[in-house]
Amino acid sequence: MTAFTVALVLVVAAAGLLRWRRPAWYWLAFGVTLAALRVLVRYRSVMDACGLTVPPARWRLSLARATNRPIPEPRPPRIWRLRPTRTGLVLRLKLRPGQDVFDIAAASDRLRHSFSMFGVTSREVRSGVVEVRMTGYDVLKRVQMPAETETRAMRVPVALREDGSVHYRDYRAIPHALTLGATESGKSVYQRNLVAGLAPLDVALVGIDCKRGVELFPLARRFSALADSPDTAAELLDALVARMADVYRLIRTQQRITVDVPDAEIAADIWDLPDELRPTPVVVLVDEVAELALYATKEEERRRDRIITALVRLAQLGRAAGIYLEICGQRFGSELGKGITMLRAQLTGRTAHRLNDETSANMAFGDIAPDAVLAAIQIPAELRGLAIAGDASGGWHRIRAPHTSLRQAVNLCNRYADRTPDLPELAPFRPTTGTATELVPSAKVSPATA
Repeated sequence: MTAFTVALVLVVAAAGLLRWRRPAWYWLAFGVTLAALRVLVRYRSVMDACGLTVPPARWRLSLARATNRPIPEPRPPRIWRLRPTRTGLVLRLKLRPGQDVFDIAAASDRLRHSFSMFGVTSREVRSGVVEVRMTGYDVLKRVQMPAETETRAMRVPVALREDGSVHYRDYRAIPHALTLGATESGKSVYQRNLVAGLAPLDVALVGIDCKRGVELFPLARRFSALADSPDTAAELLDALVARMADVYRLIRTQQRITVDVPDAEIAADIWDLPDELRPTPVVVLVDEVAELALYATKEEERRRDRIITALVRLAQLGRAAGIYLEICGQRFGSELGKGITMLRAQLTGRTAHRLNDETSANMAFGDIAPDAVLAAIQIPAELRGLAIAGDASGGWHRIRAPHTSLRQAVNLCNRYADRTPDLPELAPFRPTTGTATELVPSAKVSPATA
């Protein structure tokens, strides 16, 4: 009996230590079993208390009266599947007649308290079927990406969501995106994760970093073109617009619109072209968009209009040509001048880290998810990297990218430097990568030579 007591005390102490220091290990060792039992035992009473039950069918009531049996209890949604994950539980429910997915979403906070879970979110799988994801601990406090992720062409994992799932940046589904964040909010780390995910893919990276290249030039070996000033950025964007026109001419000549070709084989963008003819897709990363929009003289105003016009053209027409935009900045508002709101309207994906003002949050989410504005301005300063991610569908999530140092990103870009494509129209903007001193951009306004 003494040995059993000592063993029990040791197990309880180990569980408490794991829960404090390694919540993921505690969840896999103890938490998942306890949580599954707790959900199954409390399920009917919790659903009844949360108002997620429906009265029994009339034929059951009539049968109970006819046979003098007890009145059947209200019925909760039927559990189709209970699946444990590395961060929580996934509960798939079949709704009863008269129930709605919004009923489950409205009761998420009550379900979280009732089942003693850290977080509960829900989504509709199909008509009448709802998936409830429960997290057993704060997965965003110490981000650990899963060992295996679902990667495919132009789709890279960049962060972890609050429900434990992976947040992907899918350029085929969401071609252009806007990323906002104040100083020391984690925006640069998010950008490094994006570059690290794109580095192994067959894609050309183009960077515009008007902070004299301090953010993107260390990653130069994986970039096909880089600009470190607004003047060079204007020339680079004009070259991208010219490339877009050339790609559209190629698609037009390869559309194969004849009576002998099925409709499914008609080309409308680069992904419909044969592999040997498909141009290399291009991802354009703009590190600070405000530097491209500010001006003090008439000459700078003309340059600014030229830049914004080129960005709007790429945002409106670049998807089919395989040109995708990642616009980043600390501030994004209508005071940046004409064309800014038109550019924002074309940026489907929105990601907002901690912001200094509510206006920027409204520019990010006001037109697609107003309830995400409040969540964006409530991000605490001590949680660097925490962000709100949404898209034009109106859905949004809390995400946090794993910490990637600049050294780690540089090593990864150097490893995949051989995958950097040479694009003839962008050759004048190819950064030099010979020595450390050569990586420093010149003070003169001229593109870097290869």
